[in-house]
Amino acid sequence: MTPTFASFFTWLETTPVARLIAESLLVTASLSAIHLIGFTLVTGGALVANLRLLGVLLHQRAITEVTGAASRGIAVGLAISVATGLLMFSSRAASVSANSTFQVKMVLLLAAAAFHFILHRAVTQRADVTVPVLRATGALGLALWLGVALAGCAFILFE
Repeated sequence: MTPTFASFFTWLETTPVARLIAESLLVTASLSAIHLIGFTLVTGGALVANLRLLGVLLHQRAITEVTGAASRGIAVGLAISVATGLLMFSSRAASVSANSTFQVKMVLLLAAAAFHFILHRAVTQRADVTVPVLRATGALGLALWLGVALAGCAFILFE
């Protein structure tokens, strides 16, 4: 970690909000619970959208109908998870930012979100897309989001 980031993270931990979170088990537990609600929305939306593209789920529904609703769930879940995650991060920024499992989780999260909201959306909006392209998109999207989930679990377990 560069000295600039290290000093920023050290400063962040001294802010009143970060200190409140660090000193209160109730606040930390509440943020964690809300974070998990966001995580559930993201994971559930990702599963539904990508399993539809793989042809495993909701065959009778149009792809855009399923992926549109799932994407809204993912967006709401991400907003909740990012907001609560930033708050929880603030109380232990220096140590968490240096954790390699957390770093992997963040890279996977950025990759999964970018993939979903750029490539996944572009593929599902096209009328002329082939079944192999849909399935490949679903498989890659599923792999990325499950990677985020596994990295998140690993961070909690190995921290």
